[in-house]
Amino acid sequence: MLRVAVIDDERLARQAIRQLLAAHPSLQLVGEADSKDSALALIRQEKPDGVFVDIRLPGGTGFELIQSLDAPPKVVMVTAHAEHALQAFDIEAIDYLLKPVRPSRFAQAVKRLQAACASGAAAQREPRLSPEDHICFRTPQRTVTVPVRDLILLKAESDFTRIFLKSSPPLLICALLGQYEKLLPSPPFTRLDRSLILNTQATLNLKRKSRDEACLILEGVQEEFPLGRTAQMRLFERLGSAM
Repeated sequence: MLRVAVIDDERLARQAIRQLLAAHPSLQLVGEADSKDSALALIRQEKPDGVFVDIRLPGGTGFELIQSLDAPPKVVMVTAHAEHALQAFDIEAIDYLLKPVRPSRFAQAVKRLQAACASGAAAQREPRLSPEDHICFRTPQRTVTVPVRDLILLKAESDFTRIFLKSSPPLLICALLGQYEKLLPSPPFTRLDRSLILNTQATLNLKRKSRDEACLILEGVQEEFPLGRTAQMRLFERLGSAM
């Protein structure tokens, strides 16, 4: 049985999802929330397998909510606004439902949620690397094997990932960033946003431009990496008082 939560600031909208869930006994409703902050508390306490979440919430958006979680559950967006569908791909939402939701369309989303959770469970059974292990990268010209501890940062570039290493030029690998998120040890590696995975043991500095914008600077790397507010919060959570 999959454990799910419903997040929407409208009571009637939450009630509608509850009624749709009643037709799917394989899903157990473990809680509801009506704001970003209450949703964060609910997800951290109950750790649901999936969430049905609205986009516009008191205190933030559904996108900001999911991006603030280190290990978010599977996400089904439920909204009255069709224009945000492309943005849902940024948080790897498995479906995008428009209100009012028809039972047949909801059933389709449930099947996608079940498939995504089953796939995620299989991936979690695969052992992660340790900092003492080596990892192999294949470029069009050669194959490079490096210690995991020598990885500084991984950056998504479309369907590629650029790998920044200690004392070596970066590598451009034909692989998605998410593949490495499931493979690298956490800690010390943490995903700051949809495009960056950082080794938090690397020597780094943060250059602030404003309250919501900063640049990450890494020793031995010429490029600077912009960080939004959510990414900064994730970095501070991992490093604590070290920043």
